[in-house]
Amino acid sequence: MRCWPPNSPTAPTGRRRESSRCHTMPANSADTPAMPGWHEVRAGMERVTEAIAHELAQPVAQPPPWGALEWRLAMAMATAHGVAPLLSAYPGWPHGCWQTYLAGQRMHVEARHQRLLAQLEAIDSLARERGIPLVPLKGAALHALDVYAPGERPMADLDLLIDPADESRVGDLLQRLGYELSMVVWKHRVYRIPQAFEPSTLGEHRDAAITIEVHTSIQERLPMHVVDLSSRVRGAAQVPGINAYASVGALLCHLLLHLAGNMCTRTVRLIHVHDISRLAALLQPHDWDVLLEAHRTLADWWAVPPLRLVERYFAGAVPRRVLDALEPRCPRRLRPLTTGAALTRLSCSAVWPAAFPGWRWTRSTGEAMAYVSSRLHPDAEARRERKAMLRTQAWLQDHSAHASMVSRAWSLLAHTTPRADTRHLVRLAFGAASPQASGEQLEVQGLESSRGKVGVFDDRAALRGNRQTQA
Repeated sequence: MRCWPPNSPTAPTGRRRESSRCHTMPANSADTPAMPGWHEVRAGMERVTEAIAHELAQPVAQPPPWGALEWRLAMAMATAHGVAPLLSAYPGWPHGCWQTYLAGQRMHVEARHQRLLAQLEAIDSLARERGIPLVPLKGAALHALDVYAPGERPMADLDLLIDPADESRVGDLLQRLGYELSMVVWKHRVYRIPQAFEPSTLGEHRDAAITIEVHTSIQERLPMHVVDLSSRVRGAAQVPGINAYASVGALLCHLLLHLAGNMCTRTVRLIHVHDISRLAALLQPHDWDVLLEAHRTLADWWAVPPLRLVERYFAGAVPRRVLDALEPRCPRRLRPLTTGAALTRLSCSAVWPAAFPGWRWTRSTGEAMAYVSSRLHPDAEARRERKAMLRTQAWLQDHSAHASMVSRAWSLLAHTTPRADTRHLVRLAFGAASPQASGEQLEVQGLESSRGKVGVFDDRAALRGNRQTQA
């Protein structure tokens, strides 16, 4: 498969692919602890998230002294943060169910990786036939550089950057492969295969549907100001088919901007922090200069918080000279995020939703007021995107996600309802079956069937537990 042009500045050197056998673990609902109150869940999620992050950076010889609740939450958080396959190589936590789950996840991710490669090869072949250049983004690019071995890093979808003029032709190309346009949001167009398999269990599944997100630009809203890196990512001379990033430094800039956008919305995943630390170990001084040169024009005012988050968990990953050059230009309102930002406050590990998660990223009083207004009174585009998300995302198939704005506002203020992504994860983690580890589809109760079922997951019982805890 020709994934990169032969003389590309980011062309991989190649890595011998290691084979692995598929090990399975049967479901065992007897191992599932009872669902506690949400305040206990929140405390447990904070403990396990920080422990997992530090284990990736500095493995320890002994497992933490956790009970059944923490180990169950650890499986959920390792999955949510995309690091379960990576942790399978760390022998320091020899807990039986934990190790079995991680080994199963690595098997699933490696099998899925082969499907993703085959899909990318098919896209490459058709794109060359039709004279369409495209750039695989983020995870696909990291794998092509051998930053990760197959099976180490999950990829939920394939992200492709194309020229805006090729949008309709790429849509036709994907239709030929069986994909249909599923959703259009401001950043990209989402393509899915109709009626594809969608597992309802915790964890990656080898047969889960492959989603393709087509971008005509590389942009993030932080939260009102749009940062565009498209010209930095695209190479000067692209050829039909798959192309690489313009440089490894351009890939670094994109990963940092993506992490900044997730910090702004409190949707950070540990794997995105780990991506940057892994890539940083391969960079030469001139690769960092791509970021520094842009910052001389104040273009990368947003870069310090994500760099500091990487440095918090992977000390020494970011050169001191880079931080010294960038920090003086960081807006004052953003500076608290450069010193006290923790993964548990910026991700789904934070149980309660925030009304205005991105206000620190606003750069003026006027922008802050516009941001608050946009949250209180979403425009037509935001309402359309929300409807599309409610229609297509399993983690939003929940009565609280469909509630009125007044009800959602009260939930934000009173902490009565957890955020939707966290709620969905906990439902799966404390479902009727153990998390997915085998190659077979396990019979488990999904989101709708488990609602209100005492002994599986009962939100009302969990909230009653909260009130008793507070009392």
